[in-house]
Amino acid sequence: MARTLAEWLAYQERVNLHSIELGLDRVREVWQRMGAPALAQRVITVGGTNGKGSTVALLEAMLTAAGLRVGSFTSPHLLDYNERIRIDGANADDASLIASFERIEAARGAIPLTYFEFGTLAALDLFARAGLDVAILEVGLGGRLDAVNIIDADAVIITTVDLDHMEWLGPDRDSIGREKAGIARANRPAIVGEIDPPAGLLEALAACGAQVERAGFDFHIERHEDGWRWIHRDGSAMELPAPALAAPVQFANASAAIAALHVLLAKDETIAPKDLYAAVNAGLNSVRIPARLQSLGGDPVLIVDVGHNPQAARALAEWLDTQPSGRVHAVYGALTDKDVAGVIGALGERIGHWHLAGLERVTARGLPAAALAAILAQTLPHASFDAHADVASALAAARDAARPGERILAFGSFFVASAVIAEPMS
Repeated sequence: MARTLAEWLAYQERVNLHSIELGLDRVREVWQRMGAPALAQRVITVGGTNGKGSTVALLEAMLTAAGLRVGSFTSPHLLDYNERIRIDGANADDASLIASFERIEAARGAIPLTYFEFGTLAALDLFARAGLDVAILEVGLGGRLDAVNIIDADAVIITTVDLDHMEWLGPDRDSIGREKAGIARANRPAIVGEIDPPAGLLEALAACGAQVERAGFDFHIERHEDGWRWIHRDGSAMELPAPALAAPVQFANASAAIAALHVLLAKDETIAPKDLYAAVNAGLNSVRIPARLQSLGGDPVLIVDVGHNPQAARALAEWLDTQPSGRVHAVYGALTDKDVAGVIGALGERIGHWHLAGLERVTARGLPAAALAAILAQTLPHASFDAHADVASALAAARDAARPGERILAFGSFFVASAVIAEPMS
């Protein structure tokens, strides 16, 4: 009997006892059994601690504006699994995903695959059938041992390196940087989007022979009142509008995306756009991605973001510092493996009141609100807060408490963002 998409996803969560099982041997063997066809004329892989999803969205918007046929694979999703695989601007439909899962199941035999590995193989399979010019792959976790890394990308971007998933990737930025460098290939471009990357990342990229393009050295930006200027060491320069995505950090993401296109496509006669500058310009204006400082409107305005680690919280703090004065109400939930104290400390007194949301009902990794409250009280002893069993209750309390002209900032996890976006506007 044929499975629905929901039944396939439930099956994938049961078929492997491990929700995360790093390593390439199993997934590579299945892909080889499926023929390992080429995904596209060019492949770009995007890794990093934060900024991956935004950078993928920026690349997709720019390449689409150039008239190219583009596929993108990202994770996790917010509302629908289909969001993970996009081809020519559209989410994959249920029928295509089901057909791909059936092909994967037939090929894998007794090889156990995780939920994420099923999804990765489905993206590769659908991309290979779509006649793409460019495929963009987002790394799920780390880099070196992530399933995406069975593909030899033509160029890679490593957006940022910070402390997250330390139980898998290592105890410090150097260790984590070495893991993320594993997506790079010899004699192919590796874009480093961070101004101050860890030495471990740079050492690993040099050791593998990648052609490193580094922010602040090989390319840099100059911001001014009417926009910004992107400049490469080869003398190329572009005067550009601000990215349509909010937050100052998006300039760095956009700069890294442009660097990748500059070194990969500018002299590529097979798929190079006629006017890369026009494509970049149009992409900056048209790019959209949900839950990255996404405004859901209202007064008080409701902003939702997936930021969930200290580096992301510092970016949120930087954005808040650019906003008009007014009390900020935070709707915050977190997972057990996150540095909650680091997130809270990064935002500090910018938050006028914390509405803490328990996530243990939606995921086994979710922290109860009481645990959040204990960490908050220890990190910011004088913070104002209340605690709620779930995101919906915390959001309702924030809406009751906030006054016109104030802001509600919902963040801390994809589970928070998805619940807020799914909640009807009051």
